Amino acid sequence: MIGAIASGVGAAACAVAGVGTYASLAPESQLFGRTIVAGRDVAEFALTFDDGPNDPWTGRLLDVLARYQARATFFLIGKYVRQRPDLVREIREAGHLIGNHTATHPWLAVQSAARVREELAGCNAALEEVLGEKVQFFRPPHGSRRPAVLRAARELGLTAVMWNAMGFDWRANTTAARITGHLEDGIARNQRRGRGSNLLLHDGGHLAMGADRSQSVEATREILERHAPGKVRYVTVDAWA
Repeated sequence: MIGAIASGVGAAACAVAGVGTYASLAPESQLFGRTIVAGRDVAEFALTFDDGPNDPWTGRLLDVLARYQARATFFLIGKYVRQRPDLVREIREAGHLIGNHTATHPWLAVQSAARVREELAGCNAALEEVLGEKVQFFRPPHGSRRPAVLRAARELGLTAVMWNAMGFDWRANTTAARITGHLEDGIARNQRRGRGSNLLLHDGGHLAMGADRSQSVEATREILERHAPGKVRYVTVDAWA
């Protein structure tokens, strides 16, 4: 009897842990609090880019977006914002939306409340110093969050943004074709569910400035070619707020 009880307790604990992990990392989970994922119009796409600014690939990506007259959302890391404020201003002047991606890109779900606030406030300060305007949106690195993370964001006037299609462009030795294939799978899944598509790509890398994102830039061009503005609408994430 005792063994059965212990087994039941163990199973329950595993189930609770599993739910907690899902709520912490699954991009579409709302269990820990509301986040923006996407709208209900299947013809609305949001191109979103993490981990910049990153020279030279952010600039080359801006050229591609300008060629197709598509707006995007860039979630920038504070330490790189301070290194390349000119590139941050270039993103904003091109008409794109800029959001907070923390100061140093930690896994927020395992940080203290004080560290979470420090990361968010530090990135806010860097961005607002460069842009001269308030930042309203943030994306948690790796999607990692817990209730305290979302609470700290709200206290700082930030709304959390996740995604529902990922290019997996951070994987080693990937190609533009593979990245595009992952995004197309996500788009098809979203359209079957009657959802818009929030496409996650990277223009930088959190480990160091200068990460090679040539394949991400090419994948962005391929997506814009396949899903041309006019056939679909490219929105920034504030459209879904």
